[in-house]
Amino acid sequence: MTDNRELRALTSVRGIAAWMVVLYHIRLSIAGLPPAWVQFFAKGYLAVDFFFLLSGFVIWLSWGSRLREGGWREASRFLQKRVARIWPLHLVVLGGAVALAVLLAAMGRHDPAEFPFGELPLHVVLLQNWGFTDRLAWNDPAWSISCELAAYLAFPLLVRAVDWRTLPSWLVASAAAAFLVILAAAMSSQPTLGHDIARFGLVRCLTEFAAGSAICALWLRWKSAPRLPALLAFGVSAAAFAGWAIGVPETLAIPFAFASLLLGLALTSGLRGNPLDAAPLHYLGEVSYATYLSHFMLFVVFKLAFVDDAHAVPPMLVALYLAMVLACSVALYHLVERPAQKWVNGFTLPRRRTRALRVG
Repeated sequence: MTDNRELRALTSVRGIAAWMVVLYHIRLSIAGLPPAWVQFFAKGYLAVDFFFLLSGFVIWLSWGSRLREGGWREASRFLQKRVARIWPLHLVVLGGAVALAVLLAAMGRHDPAEFPFGELPLHVVLLQNWGFTDRLAWNDPAWSISCELAAYLAFPLLVRAVDWRTLPSWLVASAAAAFLVILAAAMSSQPTLGHDIARFGLVRCLTEFAAGSAICALWLRWKSAPRLPALLAFGVSAAAFAGWAIGVPETLAIPFAFASLLLGLALTSGLRGNPLDAAPLHYLGEVSYATYLSHFMLFVVFKLAFVDDAHAVPPMLVALYLAMVLACSVALYHLVERPAQKWVNGFTLPRRRTRALRVG
């Protein structure tokens, strides 16, 4: 089995997580949705915490050794690839939001809190969630992409500061736990992980991203004999979820639950019969960034075009919206995201020229 094969299941889970965020944002608009499902989807924002952990995992797997062994050119290539991954599609979706805001302004329906033109430059360069604003605006889900950019910029420093490969497993696991405890301490006064995102979103991302890198280091050393570590990881995850159910703060329990779940899923990915390896689920994961980034603005437009009562959308219209999200995700992935990545990654940095020294 190759690493790519083993990690197919994690791509599938990323797709499931993206759709949990979609359902979180529309839950209060679905007419007749049972209260139990409303409460379940109300925790969909927690999928972002899994994204942060998974991002640290994947980035360490792909770039940890390369950045440690390479120099500034390898670091610049890393940043180029990450910008190519997140920025072009963000810019396209933000452009759609700007067009909508201009249209609403022309109709006298502009909401300056939702579309603050004065803050637009921060959103263009993905700095909106670095403490410069006190609320979400424009395309709300992009706050996490702003935080991811900060994690990418810090990642080469993390690689230089610590080499997980040289540390014993207990110390790597302890470091991952320490990052999550730091997050819980920073948010100790907050009732949920989703509270006051403008203030706490950045620390939420950086700590979970760093913990995800340590989780990857554990997977790399345990993947050849995964069964016992996987059982332990799933056990810790179940215990953390149970603790949350009986009153352990969400800010502590959920990051531990997701970190352990991530390790267990990674250790069992690629095993024969794993349903998460199925091609349809894997494809949902492939287009998940487009799903995540586009669904919010698409729902704003959808409500303006099709809905009279935004708090009672009939199930058939909800189904239409979900189909539109899927179609839009596929189109953006193939027509914008992948071509833009190829274009941006095609730029090469000029090589420094050296003059030959003449002797005599």
